[in-house]
Amino acid sequence: MSGSISRREFLASTTLAAAAVLVDPRQARAQSKTQPYADWKMKPVMDFSKSPHAKLRQVPVGAVTVTGYWAARRKTNVWSSIPSMREELVQHGRMTNFERLEGKSKEPQKGPVYSDSDIYKWTEAVAYVLQSENQPELRKTTDAQIREIVAVQEPSGYLNTYYVDDHKPLRMQQHTQEVGHELYCMGHYLQGAIAYYRATGDATMLNAGIRFVDEFLLPNYGPGANQKPIVSGHPEIEMSLIELYRTTGNKKYVDLAGYILHGDKRWTIKPSAIVYMYCGIPFPERTKLEGHAVRCMYACCGATDYYLETGDPAYWKTLETLWTDLVSHQLYVTGGVGARAEGEAFGDAYELPNARAYGESCAAIGNMMWNARMLAATGEARFTDVMERALYNGINSGMSLDGKLYCYRNPLAFEPATGDVIRNPWYDTTCCPPNIERTFSSLPGYFYSTSKDGIYVHLYDTSEMDWHLEDGTGLKMSQKTEYPWKGDVAMTVSPAKPHEFTVYLRIPGWSTKNTVRVNGSAVEAAKPGEYLAIRRTWSAGDRIELAMDMTPQLLRANPAVMEDVGKAALQRGPVVFCMEGLDQSAPDHGLNLSNLRANLEGETKVRYEPEMLGGVAVLEHPGSVVAGQNPDLYRAANAGATEKKGTNLTLIPYYAWANRKPSPMQVWIPYTEV
Repeated sequence: MSGSISRREFLASTTLAAAAVLVDPRQARAQSKTQPYADWKMKPVMDFSKSPHAKLRQVPVGAVTVTGYWAARRKTNVWSSIPSMREELVQHGRMTNFERLEGKSKEPQKGPVYSDSDIYKWTEAVAYVLQSENQPELRKTTDAQIREIVAVQEPSGYLNTYYVDDHKPLRMQQHTQEVGHELYCMGHYLQGAIAYYRATGDATMLNAGIRFVDEFLLPNYGPGANQKPIVSGHPEIEMSLIELYRTTGNKKYVDLAGYILHGDKRWTIKPSAIVYMYCGIPFPERTKLEGHAVRCMYACCGATDYYLETGDPAYWKTLETLWTDLVSHQLYVTGGVGARAEGEAFGDAYELPNARAYGESCAAIGNMMWNARMLAATGEARFTDVMERALYNGINSGMSLDGKLYCYRNPLAFEPATGDVIRNPWYDTTCCPPNIERTFSSLPGYFYSTSKDGIYVHLYDTSEMDWHLEDGTGLKMSQKTEYPWKGDVAMTVSPAKPHEFTVYLRIPGWSTKNTVRVNGSAVEAAKPGEYLAIRRTWSAGDRIELAMDMTPQLLRANPAVMEDVGKAALQRGPVVFCMEGLDQSAPDHGLNLSNLRANLEGETKVRYEPEMLGGVAVLEHPGSVVAGQNPDLYRAANAGATEKKGTNLTLIPYYAWANRKPSPMQVWIPYTEV
């Protein structure tokens, strides 16, 4: 061998070589008989049970019954959101796109190129509902819908309602792959199909998805000499392929995902597209979060899934670098991501505007999904803290309290005088509503994980878990709490027989003072932002009591976040709060609440309002209102101090804003003039 190559080049070449062998089109036809595993019952959202580099394994959705705070949200999801969204999807032609290809409709194709994915995400939401409860009418509707979907699959295995007729020549062309969402749609198809199979055992939708991959994709696309390249213009297919592997055992799906994550040099892609799409170069060459926020988060999800199956150290090093960038430079206090409306994109480091914040609901969901995978790899609470921040705030805000209106973007300041309507029943790009619905449906599956030595408790809410440890010992756990409004959680641990194992209790990073007792005896060493390991021989009825510090916290941003200089935000427990103008006692609060100031000193009072916004904690914080503010656009910096008078600022949970009449809103409140 003449010369030398870098370790990165060596890894890249071996990845491509392995993929080329494993997706050889001459062998692909033999793989068209891939079948899902028969043990479909009680599988988790992400099945890490055989993932060699997963430290934790999720507990299935159906093993956890939630009856506390999230129960009301999930009930609204089942009885209001999912049915009303189905009506919207039908009304806007998402199903006639399939019916047209069956000859049942003469309507033209409707919606953007990615419209099929809306149906698939809705199906996934239904699947998680069916994993939790029996809903015969919902299942009947979905079964019929699935049969309409698979009926239009072509003999080649191809399935997409947009790239037909006049659009057929565009299939899988480079430009189409970059902007046309073909594989994005199939990725959501596979996720919905897998979830539905795990809910019902009905493999109709899943087998059609396997046909697409085995008969259309693997023989024709990949790194082989007789194959065409793939570029994942909107990452999504990567994580779905790996979950398909976890469902079937066909390792070619992991290798295909690795090839896509690596990129293919046979196609020249513009540098701006590589940034925007967050694909097109080897994933380990990434050094920061950039480009379209949802694409970026989904790419990170797929890359983490790839690491969990392969253990590739280059991937893990990159994932850690990107996660540090997230929490150090790009994460909103609400758990949202994506600063810019242009390109729905990440901004520069510390570029976190408030009123102009994009914070797409799908991006916050992608953030939670990514951190759930990072948590599985490590068992570290820093990832759970980010999940919880996104869940209670930037995701929860995306759906109205009645379940029928949605936020596409989630700003941290808002002025209705602009004419903007933030919550709507429908968007022509309707990715966010069914995405929120599938998140709420699947939520019980994120509460617990098992490890080789015990059980991890990630999230808190009144609930019951009925599952088992990894050694097969049956285990029931219950939680009783008024979280997130109160910080006390009483847990009962009941193994099927006395058994020694570890309960890993998450101590949130926001809780500075914590007490833990087991059967009345204090347990020391509880540290914020870590899991407290409690190892003992547990017997049925053993009791854990956790008390977290719910003192409201006044937060400041890094001074490099220019929009938040001289401002503070209030958080209590996992919930971030905001001011809405209609709650303020000062009528002259000005445009976008600009006349109100928060005191840095003084007690923040808390009261619970059971009849307000579905039942919420409300904060009263001492502040002031600027009286007779100078109307000039500019004034001398050394001008006399503006007159102020004392007032109390009233704050509600951020997720509940824009559920009443239009009103200005602010998360970050000025505490001094700048």
